[in-house]
Amino acid sequence: MSSRRVVVTGIGLVSPLGHTPEDFFANLMAAKSGVRHLEADFVSELGCKVAAWIDDFDPLKYFSKSQAATMDRATQFAVVASSHAIENAGLELSVESGERIGVYVGTGMGGAQSIEDSYARLFREQANRLKPYTVLMGMNNAASAQVALDFGLMGSNITFCAACASSAVSIGEAVRQIRHGYADVMLAGGTESLLTYGTIKAWEALRTLANEDVGLAGASCKPFSLNRTGLVLGEGAAMFVLEEMDRAIARGAYIYGEIIGYGSSNDSSHITQPSIEGQARAMRKALEDAKVSPNMISYINAHGTGTKLNDAVETAAIKQIFGIDTPSVSSTKSMHGHLMGAAAAVEFAACLMAIKKQALPPTAHLLERDPELDLDYIPNAGRENVDVDVVMSNSFAFGGTSGVLIVRKFSY
Repeated sequence: MSSRRVVVTGIGLVSPLGHTPEDFFANLMAAKSGVRHLEADFVSELGCKVAAWIDDFDPLKYFSKSQAATMDRATQFAVVASSHAIENAGLELSVESGERIGVYVGTGMGGAQSIEDSYARLFREQANRLKPYTVLMGMNNAASAQVALDFGLMGSNITFCAACASSAVSIGEAVRQIRHGYADVMLAGGTESLLTYGTIKAWEALRTLANEDVGLAGASCKPFSLNRTGLVLGEGAAMFVLEEMDRAIARGAYIYGEIIGYGSSNDSSHITQPSIEGQARAMRKALEDAKVSPNMISYINAHGTGTKLNDAVETAAIKQIFGIDTPSVSSTKSMHGHLMGAAAAVEFAACLMAIKKQALPPTAHLLERDPELDLDYIPNAGRENVDVDVVMSNSFAFGGTSGVLIVRKFSY
């Protein structure tokens, strides 16, 4: 079976830190936080009142009123991010090309808002009928289906649900589709919008959400800090145009980077507690797939949720693989929050832009490092004019799934 090279030619974003790759990365470099007080009619009933939410997304800018009414917010994010990615790539679509283009989307809970709204109508408002599109809005594959429909993409269409590693898996599996000749182009990434009353209360019950910072709400997520208290939920989407290298070169596309490694593993040890061995296994697989040694990695975008256990386990797993030559590491979740199924995709966008700008985004709000966590976490300020050649992106999930991607600065 052939093995073709896969490059990224388009980035599309809908995020708490901006909707273009340039704006998103500029905000990361400036350590700007997208975390703020949640504005919702149920916020007074929440213990955690902060989230990385998007307040400047108007669906009627992109869809008719009737179209918007048939799509969950997460699906709307995915369609818009896909449109941005296609435009960013300068990709021309046709009926012929559509047969060789697939769509892979990662999501943790799909149309969670639509499902919760329907339950509220049934059980709180005692409604005896629901919207005709309730099933179609709530199903997990609604986003990938809608993207394929809107852009006439007739290749493989699969939704990946692996909790917080969902979009890492969707991107990695999309790479394999192109490598082995099943597709020439893949639209891949992730979407999530879980900032509902029921979902937030469920996360509160797990006791993993951060306490609001008393001085600055935006500083509530503090990965690797001594005083970290947990994660902050976020929402958004990131989609990418992945393309067979020769095709991209032939049409003169800008190439953000080449995806050279993908590793996936399962802890098989505990449903919520991460495993050092499981995370290390995924990193090792990605390095083997990329055919690079650990000392060739320039930067690691960490899973870095800000929980006590996750940050400690991930640090130990990184040290197991890299030893004393560990590269700089940062968690951009400190600024855009944890987007669950879309987290890996948004973080992959940060990795691609780090290569383009030759700069490393920081871990924000890291004023006092946990003394037991001893890596270079790029505290508080981004670093410019650095050599960024090969980048690793880590994503680890409840259920034990790990997904690791490695992307390299493109050279022919």
